[in-house]
Amino acid sequence: MSGLLPIEDIAERLGVERDELEPYGRHKAKIGLDILKRTEGNRDGRLICVTAVTPTPYGEGKTTTAIGLSMALNRDHKSVVTLRQPSMGPTFGIKGGATGGGLSTVEPSDEINMHFTGDIHACSIAQNLLVAMTDNHMKQGNELRIDPFSIMANRVVDIEDRSLRHMVTGLGGKAEGHPREARYDIAVASETMAILALARDLKDLRARLGRMVIAFSEDRRPVTAEDIKAAGAMAAILRDAAKPNLVQTSEGTPALIHAGPFANVAHGNSSIIADRVALKLADYVVTESGFGSDNGFVKFCDIKCRYAGFRPDAAVIVATVRALKHHGHGALDFGNLAKHIENVHMYGVPAVVAINRFRDDSGDDLEAVRSEAGALGAEEAVIIDPYSKGGAGCEELAKAVEGRSSDFRFLYPLEMAIDKKIELIATRIYGADGVDYTAQAMKRMEQFEDLGWGSLPINVAKTHLSLSDDASKLGRPREFRVTVRDMKASVGAGFLYPLMGNIETMPGLPKHPNAESIDIDEDGSITGLF
Repeated sequence: MSGLLPIEDIAERLGVERDELEPYGRHKAKIGLDILKRTEGNRDGRLICVTAVTPTPYGEGKTTTAIGLSMALNRDHKSVVTLRQPSMGPTFGIKGGATGGGLSTVEPSDEINMHFTGDIHACSIAQNLLVAMTDNHMKQGNELRIDPFSIMANRVVDIEDRSLRHMVTGLGGKAEGHPREARYDIAVASETMAILALARDLKDLRARLGRMVIAFSEDRRPVTAEDIKAAGAMAAILRDAAKPNLVQTSEGTPALIHAGPFANVAHGNSSIIADRVALKLADYVVTESGFGSDNGFVKFCDIKCRYAGFRPDAAVIVATVRALKHHGHGALDFGNLAKHIENVHMYGVPAVVAINRFRDDSGDDLEAVRSEAGALGAEEAVIIDPYSKGGAGCEELAKAVEGRSSDFRFLYPLEMAIDKKIELIATRIYGADGVDYTAQAMKRMEQFEDLGWGSLPINVAKTHLSLSDDASKLGRPREFRVTVRDMKASVGAGFLYPLMGNIETMPGLPKHPNAESIDIDEDGSITGLF
């Protein structure tokens, strides 16, 4: 922490004025939303999205790459990196912290990985208030005639806890409420978190909260957070959480970390508000979408960019020798990389492959990946080493993305039918032969079409470990179909939510969670996060 600059200096570098800065200690701050009005006449900088091949369970260094690229760009330009806030679920689970690594980090990393400025907690409280007010409404007479079996809003907590997936609440007699089946989700899979990430400003945040559909009445009418009279209080809880968080990289490059929706069970991108601020202040904005192009990048393009009006100029696909050998069962397999390059090109965006060097990689393997990536159609492929060299390890990558522009387009028009949109994603992005639906999913889809929600974009919840809906299908699977087992509607956030495979909105801890290694020393420094 001793090498970090005061947050006021980082703000000055970015162009944030003193009266727009709300410090949280010496090295963190929130940026007041008045900055959106002051900078609205500024020309937008260039937007670079960092995605990846289908990762191994431990990740391929996508966040480290995004940070390193931003630091490299910041040497000749004004650059900022915009990232999601890490969830404490994976921090205590299998992956550990998510603030980069080595010489390419965002700081103060221990605080960012823990409570940070409290935004995830605010989302949790707002979501839980909504569910509590829904249960209370039914207890106090149920004027809206809510069908308890139709409640879609779940309580949340930012910990992986499989024991909370199925439960009964309201036990203890009539005075304690109405018993009903319920569940918890992880906080970063909640609709409240999605709304925080997709809102353009406070007015939009308030409107989206009000549109949240939490249940149906006995006559099948949607019941919203506005109907329950919870939306105003939820907005009040989220007032400060809506302000983006300013921190710095290990080389003093400005970083905005705001919102944290998962990419396999949610839409997997940092906030529109943070990117709006960054684009008005910087020449280059490097943002990261979760997991591979089949998860976060699709949702970045068809959901985030659609609502924000963004046009990405280039995409970086992070690849590793480790991941390509994982897909090839020990030998380099380029089929997965080829599909991710194709996916980026489907959106009219240039694809630059960044081969993230790991310590044990051989030079021959690295050169083989670089050569093959070019043959597969990538605009450029470079070997990077942000972990060991920081920004210097991404200088060639920075040159590869400089000045690029795209012919950006969406994958589908919103007016397309729900099943046609899902089929387009499955066949073109995943490479599936088609889509099967359970009876439950078909019923939901017909209901959502009848309610007029068919024009919402699609946010597929599926495994991040395969292009298919089956985590065991590695590489570039062929001759497979995917199954939609259920479908949800996040009307306030603004998307429909097909669930494929055995994806869970409440993960479980592994046999030896990372939490076993986390501790503090006598000075209060946190150890074991990574």
